[in-house]
Amino acid sequence: MKVILLQDVRAQGKKGDVIEVSEGYARNMLIKKKLAVEATPKALNDLKLRQQNKIKVDAENLAAAQEFAKEIEGWKVETTIKTGEGDRVFGSVSSKEISAAVKAQYGKELDKKKIVLDEPIKSLGTHEVKVKLHPEVMATMDVHVSSSN
Repeated sequence: MKVILLQDVRAQGKKGDVIEVSEGYARNMLIKKKLAVEATPKALNDLKLRQQNKIKVDAENLAAAQEFAKEIEGWKVETTIKTGEGDRVFGSVSSKEISAAVKAQYGKELDKKKIVLDEPIKSLGTHEVKVKLHPEVMATMDVHVSSSN
C-alpha cells in the first residue's frame, strides 16, 4: 500500500515522502498514529501543491535575505564599552548588544542569533561582524567599538 508520510518515520522516510509499505503496517501503525495518510489521487495532488508552495516561499525568503544583505553591507554600527586607564576594556560587546545597537541606529530588527561572533568583541576599534540571514546568505557589517568614558 502506498502512503504519504506526515512526519519523519525512522527507517521508512522523511515527511512528504511517498512510500510503499504493507497494508497492515500502514493501517495499524502509520495511519492510526497519524504518521501517514493513504496515497489517494487527491492526497498526492495536495502534496504536489504543498511542495510547489514551499519552493515558492523558499525562493521569496532567499530573495528577501539577499535584499537585506545588500542593505546590511553598508552599515556601520556604533557601540560603546567601559574602559579603564590606558583604554583597558572592561567586559565585552556581545551579539545581544550589537542587535540592540542596530535597532537603535537603523530601526531594523536583527535577531541576535543571526549575528555570528567567534568570540565576544573585547577591544576598541572597528570590527567586521558576519550576519547569517539565510542558510545561503551571509552579510558583513562594521561594528565600531568606542570608549564610554
